[in-house]
Amino acid sequence: MPTEVPTPVQSLVDAINAGDTEAFVDSFIEVGFINDWGRVLSRADGIRSWAETDAIGKNARIEILTASVDGDTVTTEFDWASDRFTGQSTGIFVIDGERLASFTIPPH
Repeated sequence: MPTEVPTPVQSLVDAINAGDTEAFVDSFIEVGFINDWGRVLSRADGIRSWAETDAIGKNARIEILTASVDGDTVTTEFDWASDRFTGQSTGIFVIDGERLASFTIPPH
């Protein structure tokens, strides 16, 4: 049974799994960002770039395995499969209203 997560996180998951770059970008606020092991990409152009080089453009699929919510922060463990990387990682999402302020994948 899939782990339930807040709607903004689920929107990002659904966009990746559907291969929908625009929905992925739209899951973030205007000044949102992705921090992938210290590589920070911000705003729509940066987020779209990451989607192309690391996620949707690499046929990524994501499944949230566990999630804990503390206020606006959702910490997850997720399973990732793509043409670039396959394995489990931690994902930290910060929610701002109905969208994401950030998605951080910290180094292991």
